[in-house]
Amino acid sequence: MTTTASARSGRRPPQAPRRGRALGVLVVLVLVMVGLLAGVALLVSRWVARGDDYSGQGSGSVRVEVTPGESATAIGQSLQQAGVVASSQAFVDAALADDRSLGIQPGFYDMRLRMSGQAALERLLDPSARVQTDVTVPEGLRVDQVVDLLVARTGLPRGDFERALAQPERLGLPPYADGDAEGFLFPATYSFDPGTSARQMLRTMVSRFDQAAADVDLVRAARAVNLTPRQAVTVASLVQAEVAERDFGKAARVVYNRLNVGMPLQFDSTVNFALNSDDLTLTNDQLAVDSPYNTYRNPGLPPGPINSPGEAALRAALAPDAGSWLYFVAVAPGSDQTRFTADYQQFLTWKDEFYAAVAP
Repeated sequence: MTTTASARSGRRPPQAPRRGRALGVLVVLVLVMVGLLAGVALLVSRWVARGDDYSGQGSGSVRVEVTPGESATAIGQSLQQAGVVASSQAFVDAALADDRSLGIQPGFYDMRLRMSGQAALERLLDPSARVQTDVTVPEGLRVDQVVDLLVARTGLPRGDFERALAQPERLGLPPYADGDAEGFLFPATYSFDPGTSARQMLRTMVSRFDQAAADVDLVRAARAVNLTPRQAVTVASLVQAEVAERDFGKAARVVYNRLNVGMPLQFDSTVNFALNSDDLTLTNDQLAVDSPYNTYRNPGLPPGPINSPGEAALRAALAPDAGSWLYFVAVAPGSDQTRFTADYQQFLTWKDEFYAAVAP
């Protein structure tokens, strides 16, 4: 059998180099480099996202809005865009480390430039940083008086409120208001953000009335005393105007007792409403004013509320005290004490004492 020399000598023949192995090593090296570059890029991107946090409380002033439902990230982005914080992440880090951040309220805030993330968080949690107009509307104001107050506190033109009132269908009034805002601008303390329009303010007050009406179950409770909801609000406005809160229940009973026996109400407050005045004592000419709101000349309730009653007056109108009173008189001018009686002669005596105190 013939054999080759290599076979006889036992040596392997020379082979060509393996190019595939070298290529594989190169690919591995490339992948390693790509991985390193990706890692560096990730670190850089995180560093860029994190940014350098400012230190301190900052300076200057800039207004920032927090909208309802905004996340800490969204708030941080707004702060960064406004120049408040160096990066959104600086604020996010502070917010994530402090559970109080969940209590940040929507609204406008007076912030400073170049604040640390922690300082920005503290500022957003400070109620004094909120940019808003607080208006306290007391019980018993007429619509024109409410407008006076809103104009004075907000600086909006009176014409804005008058135009809004001229379109009652856009104020959200309840159907039983009959398109009249009188009595339905609820007395309370309101906080209005910058840019709130006159119509929005009035709508907010009407909405607050709706809440109070639901709280006292106005529609059902009015039916129980044989009144419409509007009439119940009217009675509430009368007692709001006539006596102090502690006597609301008695004054409401006087209204119902007089209505039940066919007596005119004869309330000075309704005449003042007709005259758009607030006179403590009225002349005979004033008492004779020709107006459906003049309860000296017209029997029954006036056509509608004469002011905006509070919740206590609404409750009194819907659940008056028990009693036979038909008359009441203030103890003295400016006094919040009132005397009630069912006796006409006693009423006249107290009335004379009141007017004697008024006389110079």
